Amino acid sequence: MAAMPPPIQLPFADLNGALKAAGEETRLRIIALLSEAELTVSELTDILRQSQPRISRHLRLLAEAGLVERFREGSWAFFRLGERGGSASLARELVARLDSQDTTIARDRERLTSVRAARAAAAQKYFARHAAEWDRIRKLHVADEAVEHAIQAALADKPFRSLLDLGTGTGRMLELFGPSIERGLGLDLSLDMLSLARTRLDRAGLRHCSVRQGDIYDLALPKDSFDVVIIHQVLHFLDDGARAIAEAARVLRPSGRLVVVDFAPHDLEFLRDEHAHRRLGFPPEAVSGWLAAAGLDVVKHETLRPEKNSDGKIAVSLWLGRDPRIQLADAPEREVA
Repeated sequence: MAAMPPPIQLPFADLNGALKAAGEETRLRIIALLSEAELTVSELTDILRQSQPRISRHLRLLAEAGLVERFREGSWAFFRLGERGGSASLARELVARLDSQDTTIARDRERLTSVRAARAAAAQKYFARHAAEWDRIRKLHVADEAVEHAIQAALADKPFRSLLDLGTGTGRMLELFGPSIERGLGLDLSLDMLSLARTRLDRAGLRHCSVRQGDIYDLALPKDSFDVVIIHQVLHFLDDGARAIAEAARVLRPSGRLVVVDFAPHDLEFLRDEHAHRRLGFPPEAVSGWLAAAGLDVVKHETLRPEKNSDGKIAVSLWLGRDPRIQLADAPEREVA
């Protein structure tokens, strides 16, 4: 059995501050709730039945102590348990020691269920408005199941611990790989799509996976952060695919892998006119060249073609790039900002 890593040590002042921040009833309840889901101030207000200024003050104290983290999405701010440093480790230790059947914790969890149901209803309303156009596009290319199988096969040679999904959309890639990884993060510019993704991850119980708003050209993430990065059906919306791939390569760990999936070249101009596709697919050498320019070894390319007698008109291509640096077996995973 592998030895447990030693606890992260904190300076006296930091530990004292973190304990003071956590040692209050409402703030401890907030810590417990944020271990279950990312939540906004208004959602915490609904659950805890306290005023917004009061909840905001509690969150500020917890964030200053490093127990929780705050990130913005448009005009909203989301909070989650901290992911970096000793204070974040302490927050998770406190949650682990809480009795999950305690009446206070159980009541808060029931109210959290109602908040999640409201989220799901809003996400479903958005999905219903756009389902017809998504279905129309989906029928034009290779079946999703075949594409997902190809992605899984491309990554099957070795397990990985962390996944970054760029342009996550509904969060399907996180849902697909979530059960076998330790940490997953999805980034997208669309707030509506992020709401859909959160609902899917909640439904799947993937608490170690999260989504947030982010710019694919300028990732607010440190170098060498993830074992695998996926860019699935995103490049055709972008002005500069090479730049997106270079930024994705930057956050790969040594020996990390980048999977790019997108349309092969096609001539369906209505996708450009009606659905904001800037590129009508990519020839193999284009994406392979971008991967190589980003310093990655191109280890795989394949093209999946629509089944005969189907409505499909567009083939889908997959590229796999690998960081050529050698990964040290015992190298710890970088914490994500």
